[in-house]
Amino acid sequence: MSTVLTVVLFALGGVLIGGAWSMRQQGASTKAVALFGAMALMSVTAGALRLVYG
Repeated sequence: MSTVLTVVLFALGGVLIGGAWSMRQQGASTKAVALFGAMALMSVTAGALRLVYG
């Protein structure tokens, strides 16, 4: 189960960073893009920590 959660967290981070990039191209506010970027960073960090510390 922990492997699945790690993959899900990395996938979520990828989707969020893709959404942030798309929002930036469409002219969204900097705050919204930063929020999506921060959530993506937290998701990838959680996945990495889960991978390392299991």
